[in-house]
Amino acid sequence: MSITLESTLTCPHCGHQKEETMPTDSCQFFYECENCHTVLKPKPGDCCVYCSYGTVKCPPIQKNKNCCG
Repeated sequence: MSITLESTLTCPHCGHQKEETMPTDSCQFFYECENCHTVLKPKPGDCCVYCSYGTVKCPPIQKNKNCCG
């Protein structure tokens, strides 16, 4: 199974998008939008900002494993 490490994050406040490389060894709980400087946090039930605001879920979720657990 191939794991995608690139995900485009979209800020829910200003709509700014940026492609980022996801970490493979940890979850990213916070992400600061470079446009409006809002600090994004995961939505309830999501493990990280990529699962909440990215075009691709984080690597552990792609592998059908618990994220950071």
